[in-house]
Amino acid sequence: MSQTAVYHTTVNWKGEHWGHLALGNGPEMDFSAPPDAQGHPGVFTPEDAFVAAANTCIMMMFIWAAERFKLKLLSYECRAEGTKLVELDRTELFTHLRFWPVIRIAAGGEEPAVIEARVRRALQSAQKYSLVANSVKSKIIVEPKIEIIP
Repeated sequence: MSQTAVYHTTVNWKGEHWGHLALGNGPEMDFSAPPDAQGHPGVFTPEDAFVAAANTCIMMMFIWAAERFKLKLLSYECRAEGTKLVELDRTELFTHLRFWPVIRIAAGGEEPAVIEARVRRALQSAQKYSLVANSVKSKIIVEPKIEIIP
């Protein structure tokens, strides 16, 4: 049987191009539009939030998959980039999200090729089970760098 979960956020306008965000899980922060959309530099933006939501969700699902695949995860770091298309009528769309995870795994006596294949399967599982990645129209591109440490 299917299940549901509900998540909440609250935003308040603070004047000009400023807002305040309260997340249902507790954290709060100010935000703005990006500078190219009359916003402010150096502050959290909806565009940052979109890319970060996908990046953090895929990371958490990779950690889950690494445990399932019995990988000895040493570190995971991922840079993500969202490419935005601005149409002639000024409508905007993220066409794709690109991820560059750097994953370090302890070999533990196993053959590196065997471990790398499991890491790649874990990455596929992470993308498959990522709520956020499954919820966006953008194309998801993952280009990992996998390091097997003896």
